[in-house]
Amino acid sequence: MNKIVFTGGGSAGHVTANLAIFPKLRQDGWHIEYIGSESGIERQIITEFGGIPYHPIATGKLRRYFDRQNFKDPFRVLRGVAQAYSLLKKLKPGVVFSKGGFVAVPVVIASWLHRIPVIIHESDMTPGLANKISIPFATKVCVTFPETLRHIPSKKAVHTGSPIREEVLRGNAETGMRICGFHSGKPVLLIMGGSLGSQKINESIRENLPALTERFQIAHICGKGNVDETYSGLNGYRQFEYLHKELADVMAMADLVVSRAGSNSIFEFLALKKPMLLIPLSRQASRGDQILNAESFEKMGYCRVLYEENLSRQTLLDAIGGLYEQRDRYIMQMNRSPLGDGADKVAELIREVAGRGG
Repeated sequence: MNKIVFTGGGSAGHVTANLAIFPKLRQDGWHIEYIGSESGIERQIITEFGGIPYHPIATGKLRRYFDRQNFKDPFRVLRGVAQAYSLLKKLKPGVVFSKGGFVAVPVVIASWLHRIPVIIHESDMTPGLANKISIPFATKVCVTFPETLRHIPSKKAVHTGSPIREEVLRGNAETGMRICGFHSGKPVLLIMGGSLGSQKINESIRENLPALTERFQIAHICGKGNVDETYSGLNGYRQFEYLHKELADVMAMADLVVSRAGSNSIFEFLALKKPMLLIPLSRQASRGDQILNAESFEKMGYCRVLYEENLSRQTLLDAIGGLYEQRDRYIMQMNRSPLGDGADKVAELIREVAGRGG
């Protein structure tokens, strides 16, 4: 039996692409195991997915700024490498697949020490720090954007696109309406601030609720601990901390989406042909990867971009209104997109690398 170990975590974006690949391998009889952090969101997601053994290891965050934890985290990473090395020795996978995040670094290094071939998937336009560290130890590096190829050694780089979860494409709009208590008489606006939520987007949406609910019904995924009970009884407005199984149905019913610009999410919106207003994380709060993702999609005509530093009550209302008025143009551009589902391409690469032993 073919066996594979997946890794990746820290945010939902470092896990969801893995979920898209699981069914492709399971149908061929592959045995799948997962190595993640002890308390990261990946543990919850993989446990809820079901049927995949989960192995927690220690991990440390690799920061670009001063923090007292910087003195402790290298030792956590070394401990994680030792734990991953021991796990891989026992599991004996034919290949390891990494979606990134800091928990993946010890697993990738331990795989290299065991001479187990490693495939990495980079979602964003430019590799993040964890993947930069991991790429020298990898056999192949899958990329989502064609522009990313120039940042990866040519012998390793493969343009696969973003794997899309099958269940996302099977969402039912009527079920989404029932979940939210909405009706078909008014368009639906879906707000997503990422798996951890976005305080700034949450606040801007709530400041504009009187104006927005005149025109839209709003499903607001606001992140763990960010539900505001003050607005719980407001007609046409539903809040959720996080959606898992219900997400596909809620996405299916949406007419417009307001979101951060994480790669996995925006490619799912593209696959569903959902006009999107992207509010990428600012360069002050990130390395700028979401800005590059959003600008690439805007250039191709798939979205409208509102930069966080320009976010205000009025600019948000204007951007949402303009997106809705031009929604047909965005849908037409997305229908012309050459960027397809990458799940099959990634699964085929996994079979190929495992078949030749790296």
